[in-house]
Amino acid sequence: MTEHHENRYETSRGLRENTELLHRISNRLTDKFAGIFAAETVERYVFETYTALARTAKITAHLPATTEHFANDRLTALAKSKGAVAAEVPEVLFVCAQNAGRSQMAAALLTVEAKGLIHVRSAGSLPAAELDPAVVAAMSEMGLDLTRDYPKPLTDDVVRASDVVITMGCGDSCPIYPGKRYEDWELADPAGLPVAAVRIIRDEIHDRVKELAASLLHNPSSDKEESNV
Repeated sequence: MTEHHENRYETSRGLRENTELLHRISNRLTDKFAGIFAAETVERYVFETYTALARTAKITAHLPATTEHFANDRLTALAKSKGAVAAEVPEVLFVCAQNAGRSQMAAALLTVEAKGLIHVRSAGSLPAAELDPAVVAAMSEMGLDLTRDYPKPLTDDVVRASDVVITMGCGDSCPIYPGKRYEDWELADPAGLPVAAVRIIRDEIHDRVKELAASLLHNPSSDKEESNV
């Protein structure tokens, strides 16, 4: 059996084993989004999210918890993009290939800089199984714990909900929608690099994040301006 077929088999088996648990998650999220989404829509999102995360998850024991977290975030993003839920602060999405390094560091750093005044997400066009250990180590030096974070696939709903989309070496995989601000940050890929090299990338990202936070917090209307990647 090839690795591809093994992954499909494991995902299918996981769905069967966790069906009851996924239904419970669906019921909780249906209650949360009552009046916004039908139960069938919520359940579809939950099962799709589980399947997407299961394809790359290295530790399956955490899958139900990460599924509920990510499905909730996707549904919130969808509700905001449809105008069913008000977006009270600017929404920023960082996208890189694996969502295991650059975009995770940027999201964590902007979350700190924004102090709750910007909602931050990250995603990957080809998400890895886990965050890069050197990235986790470099961020821990700044007192930022990424051990509970996980790579997330890029989905249309989170792009639609974003005001600002920052891409980092993920090519043309991110869909382009009018009325959004797009930037492409040219940064070295930290994958496989030692912590000393990752620190340099981390600090460059931090400088860019500070500028981004200042532009959004000092001029909130700028997040609605469209620019080309």
